[in-house]
Amino acid sequence: MDTPPIVLPAEPVEPSRPPVPFLAALVPVAAGVVLWLVSGSLYALCFAALGPLMLVASLIDGTRVRRRARRLAREDEDDAWRRAEAELVRRHGDEREARWRRYPDAARCLAEVPLHGPESVTADTMLVLGSGDRPSVVRSTGGGGERARAFMQRCAVLTAGPVTVPLARGVCVRGPRVLVLAVARALALQLSLRFGPAQLALVGSGAERMAIGPLAPARSPRHGVFRIAVVEPGDPRSDADAVIHCLGIGGEVPEGITTVLDVIEPRCAELKKRDGTVRIVAEGLSSAQAAIIAASRADGTEESSTLPGAVDLADLTQHPSDEGLPAVLGIGETGEMLLDIVNDGPHAIVTGTTGTGKSELLVSWVAALASVHGPERVSFVLADFKGGTSFDALAELPQVAAVITDLDEQGAHRGVKSLTAELRRRETVLAAAGARDVSGTTLPRLVIVVDEFAALLQEHPDLGEVFVDIAARGRALGMHLVLGTQRAAGVIRDSLAANCPLRVSLRVSDPADSRQVIGTDAAAELPGGAQSRGLALVRRPHDVDPVPMRVAMTGAGDLDRVGLRWAGAGAAVSPWLPALAASVELDTLLRGAPENTIVLGVADVPERQQQPLEVLRPGRDRGLAVIGSPGSGRTMVLRTVAAQAPDALWMPCDPEGAWDAVRDLVEGRRPAPAVILCDDIDARLAEFPADYAQQFAQSWEQVLRSATDTSIVLTAARVSGGVGRLFDALPVRALLRTSSRIEHLAAGGEAQGYTRDRMPGRAAFGEREVQFARTDRGRGAASGAGPGTGTAGEIEVPEWSPRGPLTALVTTGPHVTARRVGEAYPGCRVLLAPQEPDESATTILVGDADTWQRNWGLWQRVRTHGEILIRAENPGDLRQLAGVRDLPPYAQTHRGRLWSLRGTDAPERVRISALAASARSRTAP
Repeated sequence: MDTPPIVLPAEPVEPSRPPVPFLAALVPVAAGVVLWLVSGSLYALCFAALGPLMLVASLIDGTRVRRRARRLAREDEDDAWRRAEAELVRRHGDEREARWRRYPDAARCLAEVPLHGPESVTADTMLVLGSGDRPSVVRSTGGGGERARAFMQRCAVLTAGPVTVPLARGVCVRGPRVLVLAVARALALQLSLRFGPAQLALVGSGAERMAIGPLAPARSPRHGVFRIAVVEPGDPRSDADAVIHCLGIGGEVPEGITTVLDVIEPRCAELKKRDGTVRIVAEGLSSAQAAIIAASRADGTEESSTLPGAVDLADLTQHPSDEGLPAVLGIGETGEMLLDIVNDGPHAIVTGTTGTGKSELLVSWVAALASVHGPERVSFVLADFKGGTSFDALAELPQVAAVITDLDEQGAHRGVKSLTAELRRRETVLAAAGARDVSGTTLPRLVIVVDEFAALLQEHPDLGEVFVDIAARGRALGMHLVLGTQRAAGVIRDSLAANCPLRVSLRVSDPADSRQVIGTDAAAELPGGAQSRGLALVRRPHDVDPVPMRVAMTGAGDLDRVGLRWAGAGAAVSPWLPALAASVELDTLLRGAPENTIVLGVADVPERQQQPLEVLRPGRDRGLAVIGSPGSGRTMVLRTVAAQAPDALWMPCDPEGAWDAVRDLVEGRRPAPAVILCDDIDARLAEFPADYAQQFAQSWEQVLRSATDTSIVLTAARVSGGVGRLFDALPVRALLRTSSRIEHLAAGGEAQGYTRDRMPGRAAFGEREVQFARTDRGRGAASGAGPGTGTAGEIEVPEWSPRGPLTALVTTGPHVTARRVGEAYPGCRVLLAPQEPDESATTILVGDADTWQRNWGLWQRVRTHGEILIRAENPGDLRQLAGVRDLPPYAQTHRGRLWSLRGTDAPERVRISALAASARSRTAP
């Protein structure tokens, strides 16, 4: 961090000369003269002499004051410079100490052994060649003159500071051989003390001459260790990351070396680089001194005193065992770190923020176990809720039974719920074998690995109880949890954490998360950055304090070797049944259907691992309400039922037929069959005018209440108004795909059960999923054709024919209507009311409502002895003229429909085709 500059004192300003007090001197002179003139006394002139005396005294005092001010200014300046000098010494001292702490030479490493951090040795690591003048960060401001300029120059130079160069490819040391080897030995010792054996190693034949082998033994280092070689002319070529070349006076510098240190005499050398040459004090070390230092330090420099910068899974040795599931997952301070999910668990929690290597740890754990245990010994269920790609590389291993991701919400929810059934299955196997735990059976252990457990619970909060159940009963049943999450606080329940004694924490941001997982704040204090990726703290039940570990990374080659080893083994069996098929044929399901039932489809009950038939018992089950958007399979449900119930009543799709069918059931003109089907009842209601729609819905409610021995299946695109009351009367509701989540909720579905791309025929049946069967039978019924229906699903409305000598037809536009009726019935005499009917022929009197009201006597005669026809387009005339208060049978307008009344009989729907709109358009001129 930048420090403020040292403020230098300004040069002192010369005090100004005080002004001569002439006016003050003239006042006494003038006063003395005036007194003399007034008094005539010569003594008065003595008073005038005071003026010159005061002037002289003032000049003397001003000189004294200037001299004193000049002296004080010099003293202040000297004090300011002393403070500036002291500050410069202090700052340079602090800076020098900080630099030597950061870049210690061999002497300072011996005085205070440096701490070995997790960082690796690289080409950019600084090597201390000696001490000398270095640029300083100390700056000064203010002042002036030569003294200030000299001070600024001294600020910019730090004397006796560490002279460093990056290791890069190495350095070249030239000079007398004894001095060169002493300097090279000091450089090698410096690096060996600054970095542990897990970070740096001396290689090559020249390393033996350094006599510091116990500190950095020459060996074939593992991955991540930086290699240093010390070579002389004639030594074989060394495969090292950096080389210290020892040459004689004037020796030729090897190619690629840009740092040359010419040793002139002990503690005196010249450093030559591309940017110039500087004199430095070079450190030297005799072989005897190096041997004594190495011997005294050897006991505290074990091989694994420092965690390596990186570890490959291939560098670790896995230990197969018949008891438990041990796996070596990395390198600790004392060697390989072994974790056993069975003996250290039975369950584990893994925490770590994004970028710390949590997913890599989970992958390595699975790969390490799979490398020594086959599918008959262990199987895995992998749940990835951080994007769906963490476990892609593991999916092909034969030990992996299933992989679920957040990309398939329904599949993930179903898979986790199925684990409850796996618990029951394993309990049954243990009971049958008379075993206390899974070791007494042939069941493989099942390890459930979850990446981002918090995200899983956020999307499916109801699944938390499943994991608590597994944690409580999993040990004896051979089911083990490895739960990975970014944070544990507020995510892992106490009841779940209590059964997870094996804890692994990478770096976390909140100390509370660290304390909850490993009992200390250590995980929150781990360094950030790329160097800390894979740096973890492990706490097993027998660990007093968390143990640091560098997690091994798994490569594609590691997984290829695992796959080749178990290539001939059978794949692990999935702990749950396959998902329901996208299409199920009815004929296939009928083979195993119970008698006297109607098969609807196949249900999925993952928590019991069952996929039973979903059936309807006609006459015993009240029925079913099916809701779904167009194309979701509503009509196919009715076809499936109709194919198995040939006597079922399928409500016609035209409003007149639907009205008649429902009214016949309500009024008892038709006995209720065992099965009643109605497709799109919401659309049927919408086709009626308001008064008919209300009456139609009430009629359906009467049917639902009274037909206790009938099973009714209704379908609708949406639930609102009267449809909702009808569906509430049915005990079961099936939710197919809806157009939006709002429609799904309005239909009674759960928010988490909504699926936008639900396949046709797939429905939510309460808490279970059902795939409705499909069939090609029952297509005629699907179009609305049924008993008593005509083409295009319309009922056959009888064509009217005169049933007496006199008929009154009430219509608007009587002239046009009379002409068309006359053309349609040539055997009848068609007259306009109020003409007197011809008693010798069948007469049809045509008039509007006003005409008939004006001729009430004629109307009463026809009403008593003849037949009344009223157009369906004028339902008000039926009430006003005929006094009919009840709704007549529904009749479609502009289709030639009329109501016929004879005597006191109820209105009857009839048809005169010539009055239909299509007929009029064909005959229009």
